[in-house]
Amino acid sequence: MATTCYFEEIVKDQVGKSEMSLEIGRSSFYEEDSVYIRVDDRTVIMDRTTTQRFCEAVQSVRHYHGFLN
Repeated sequence: MATTCYFEEIVKDQVGKSEMSLEIGRSSFYEEDSVYIRVDDRTVIMDRTTTQRFCEAVQSVRHYHGFLN
């Protein structure tokens, strides 16, 4: 399985009460390349339809907060 990790860190909430290990990247584990998300010790490789909706949602949040290049 080929993967490329784009984000990997321990994410803490704003007041430091909870945290989780988060990793996001691309995976070619299945026939169709897609996005994987790993939270703590659980990994999900999304199908292409879900990947597109996920990316659109992240882009919308990015736009809402003004995190534009």
